[in-house]
Amino acid sequence: MTLRRRRTLPLAMLGALALSGAALVGCTPEAEPTPTPTAAFASEEEAFAAAEEVYRALTAAVNDVDPSKTETFEAVYELSSGTFEEADRENYSTMHAEGHKISGDATVLSFTGTSSTAPFTHVEALVCLDVSDVTVTDASGNSLVNPNRPDIYALTVGFEHDGERLLVDSAERTEDQACVAS
Repeated sequence: MTLRRRRTLPLAMLGALALSGAALVGCTPEAEPTPTPTAAFASEEEAFAAAEEVYRALTAAVNDVDPSKTETFEAVYELSSGTFEEADRENYSTMHAEGHKISGDATVLSFTGTSSTAPFTHVEALVCLDVSDVTVTDASGNSLVNPNRPDIYALTVGFEHDGERLLVDSAERTEDQACVAS
């Protein structure tokens, strides 16, 4: 009988130790991993190419805007964010309410990526935009285009990554940059 107790006791102790060890492991909090920002793009060149694609798509969407049809505004809004989108929403709303008409197309003459750093969630570019064929008129057919408007604009355009893609977030006219068609 003594042998049986000795064998039973060590097995019971092993079981108790195994259970208590599991309980101890369960009580020890695991260290939270520090999130590493995932790069939006593999390289700056890839980020610039994506930004150019978005800007060209935005230009095509703007060219398709008909102020009398509010549904044509949505494609522009889907490619923009921030103050850029807010300004477009306000401008298109006014144009719709006042019966403005737009004719002609803007053309991207050149696109040059100018800055971005890993993880490439913000990209800046210089865009040369030809607006010489674009006219805007009021409901009576009077031109709303400033007679001193240049035919070609140099723009510094900012893009922000929204977690899925780049969006046009800002655009400012740049006086000190010369636009050259590519």
